[in-house]
Amino acid sequence: MKIGKNIAVEFNDFSKNYTNDMIGCVPHYLQLISSFVNYLPNNFNPQTILDLGSGNGNVTAQLIPYFPKATFTLIDASAEMIDLCRNQFKDYDIVYINKYFKDFLFKNDSYDLIVAGFSLHHCDENEKQFIFNDINNSLKKGGLFSYSDLMISKTNPDHPMLLEKWKTFVNTNFSDEEKWTWLMEHYEAFDKPTDYQIQLEWLKNAGFINIQIHFKEDYWVHIQAEK
Repeated sequence: MKIGKNIAVEFNDFSKNYTNDMIGCVPHYLQLISSFVNYLPNNFNPQTILDLGSGNGNVTAQLIPYFPKATFTLIDASAEMIDLCRNQFKDYDIVYINKYFKDFLFKNDSYDLIVAGFSLHHCDENEKQFIFNDINNSLKKGGLFSYSDLMISKTNPDHPMLLEKWKTFVNTNFSDEEKWTWLMEHYEAFDKPTDYQIQLEWLKNAGFINIQIHFKEDYWVHIQAEK
């Protein structure tokens, strides 16, 4: 598996077996994805939902059974991922935007819920801070931002240990090591994870309140924050 020239090309290829690859490549993937619904407030009933970097729709698929009448906006750089979502969600009110979410023009006070499943690690530190501000501005009062990701900076002293545990996990699921080699090439080329402690501060600086870590194993983390 060769590295694509950009993130869109990369995920057009990855889309072919996306869910199985994510389960096999991302520790705790299913728990992290289920966190998008498991920790929502009981009386929370969003009417407008934005999925940043939607992939093949795994996060939206968690939410739709609970909020089938909501209007969803799904953004992804991969045209093939968007096509997978179109086929899966054709009976629902979905707006599709085929572009990199960093190029998305956020509108103020537009969404009740904004979600991001394993997409924000593609942003560098400055981009993350800008997008946290954009997300906060784009949420309605009382709206929620919910996201799952790997949250460890590559300079963190724990990073080498994280990589060793991650390699063992991936090679247990894909024994020929080709998947791990590709994953690390992708990780080096495209991924810019940031420590969760730093992200908590950035969320506060962006104006979020009631910021909670609902799931954490090593540096695989789910965070939910309120506007």
